Amino acid sequence: MLLEVTTAGMEIYGYIRVSTKEQNEDRQLTAMQGLDIPEQNIFMDKHSGKDFERPQYKRLVKRLKPDDLLYIKSIDRLGRDYEEIQNQWRILTKEKRIDIVVLDMPLLDTRRGKDLVGTFLSDVVLQVLSFVAENEHTNIRQRQAEGIAAAKARGVKFGRPSIPLPENFYQVHQDWREKKMTLQQAASACAMPVGTFYAKAVKFEQST
Repeated sequence: MLLEVTTAGMEIYGYIRVSTKEQNEDRQLTAMQGLDIPEQNIFMDKHSGKDFERPQYKRLVKRLKPDDLLYIKSIDRLGRDYEEIQNQWRILTKEKRIDIVVLDMPLLDTRRGKDLVGTFLSDVVLQVLSFVAENEHTNIRQRQAEGIAAAKARGVKFGRPSIPLPENFYQVHQDWREKKMTLQQAASACAMPVGTFYAKAVKFEQST
């Protein structure tokens, strides 16, 4: 059960993050429906976990002021590993002095139990969940690596299929190396960007 606590002048926010542009944010949006979050106060990032760029999160943090309230669906929306989750939690609760509600874990509701025991309990739960989130992320990457390795062992090829060289490539390459034409002319003759022609030429020379 979520606490119905409001403070004069406070604003309510929601933060949503999905790891890739292909993933669907509906599950997180649905969880925030009915929480009186103004539409303009819901910030969402769709970025790869590889670089973890979060421009909307940065905008959100700049807007937050003491006593504001932030909803997130799960603790791993704050970071991709134990240290980052802990650091973001500290910034939000200690430096920005806002309250956070983690919808998947009612014990992580900083509005309740602000005494020493309540704070200790929240800190313990946060540490456990942060560890679990990082461990699950590590397991997912390991399963992906194992799956890719197994697929390669079966002969599955990854990446874009190589585009065959145009029929005139070899003659154009020879003419270019003999300085009968410029690099730009050679690339144009093969209908390639200059960089592509040069890369293909170097690869061809290395293979012969």
